[in-house]
Amino acid sequence: MTEITFNQSPADAAVKVLIATKEEALNYGVAGGIVSRALFNQLKALAEREDEGRPAPKEILILDNGKDTVALLRVPNTANDVDVQVIAGKLYHLIKGHKSAAVFVRRLPRSDFDAARLACAFGFGIELASYSFDKYLTTKKPHEYPKLETVNFVAKDKLDKKVYERSAALANAVRYARDLTNEPSNELTPEIYAKDIKRLEHLDLKVTLMDKAELKKKGFNMLLSVAQGSCNDPYVAVLEYCGNKKKKGYDVALVGKGVTFDSGGISLKPAAGMWDMKQDMAGSAVVVASLKAAAQQKLNLNVVGVVGLVENMPSGSATRPGDIVTSLSGKTVEILNTDAEGRLVLGDCLTYVEKEYKPERIVDLATLTGAIVVALGNEMAGLFSNDDFLSELLSISGEQSGEELWRFPLTDAYRKLIKSDMADVKNISDGRAAGSITAACFLEEFLPGKTPWAHLDIAGMDMFGKPRPLYPKGASGFGVRLINRFLRNLEQK
Repeated sequence: MTEITFNQSPADAAVKVLIATKEEALNYGVAGGIVSRALFNQLKALAEREDEGRPAPKEILILDNGKDTVALLRVPNTANDVDVQVIAGKLYHLIKGHKSAAVFVRRLPRSDFDAARLACAFGFGIELASYSFDKYLTTKKPHEYPKLETVNFVAKDKLDKKVYERSAALANAVRYARDLTNEPSNELTPEIYAKDIKRLEHLDLKVTLMDKAELKKKGFNMLLSVAQGSCNDPYVAVLEYCGNKKKKGYDVALVGKGVTFDSGGISLKPAAGMWDMKQDMAGSAVVVASLKAAAQQKLNLNVVGVVGLVENMPSGSATRPGDIVTSLSGKTVEILNTDAEGRLVLGDCLTYVEKEYKPERIVDLATLTGAIVVALGNEMAGLFSNDDFLSELLSISGEQSGEELWRFPLTDAYRKLIKSDMADVKNISDGRAAGSITAACFLEEFLPGKTPWAHLDIAGMDMFGKPRPLYPKGASGFGVRLINRFLRNLEQK
């Protein structure tokens, strides 16, 4: 993990990175000892050559004279936080072969970025870009690791430590969600996962774990039906964060699908690509990481998180297609496809959190359907909701965080597709059409109190086959930044 420090001397840094838009900023870099006059002149000449005849100058210019390396970043006046984060991510991948970096941060003209905000956005981008999951590698040689270990921010303006600490807490939470999602299923069974969540109590979170016996007693029969084919017992973890002691009740409940491995059960998945089903708990990782970030940032909100932790396996005791179970809500469910298991886990968790905690609003996250990938690819997550205001707030938060959402309809035309002849509802519709919508309609059935609710289908965004500026190959942690922005927007209401 790259160490981020502020107001440190750059004298020993192998890489000097200047963020500037004017010659005066570069001159300050010379006067401050960040870059030599000779190297500055070379960089200036390079910048002038690049600017000639270019309507859109390069964001990053790098000059290496064999001894020192200098990078000039052009941060546009129109840039927002996400734009700066992406530029920082790109830069990291260009200079990670060096031992350290000194970053000069200066107020940008004609923009609302001050040095502190720019440094936080830049540092956040580096934190996300520098992530790797190499826990189980035993043969990787030292020279194959990135050499960039320290980023020293040197700013003309005073940096706000509190602002950066919030940013650092969020970066840490994203990395935590990635770690959880990347873990192989044999190292993250429901029990191991539950115990890992329990350790978060040191952050002033109250964590309650419900085991198989208690879940059976309470009536989590849909969730238990998913787990009954596995030798690994299920758990439900409840995380409570009360940052507003003066308020009774919860501003928001977060609910996450935590299927630590999804074979499909009796409705077995194809073998090709099944190894990726260890990441079918990504929604729960977002919820857990978001509660961790809220606690570390000391948000002035009350938030409860509920994650259903199960393993979906085929065996002689597994749920059979055609079985009927009675949900925690009392509704009966005909299970036609055991690979449509996430909605069964979420349904009971939604009922539980609505009845027991009575939050003002509920948001669930899940890698729920392959159909959402067909609709949106790997660019956005799907949004389904029974409340326009909640949808708008989540959509705005997605734009602000760089983790965007696209809203889909929920109407009676789709609801009728999950009506069953044998039970109250069935867990899939008859055909393949509108699979993501009918899945969301199924979830809606288990909110008898009609609490404002939104479902985020993050399948397609939970992992990437190729790295992006802010996302590594593998688990992305998508949703943590979005939910954190959403909570902060609620905090400011």
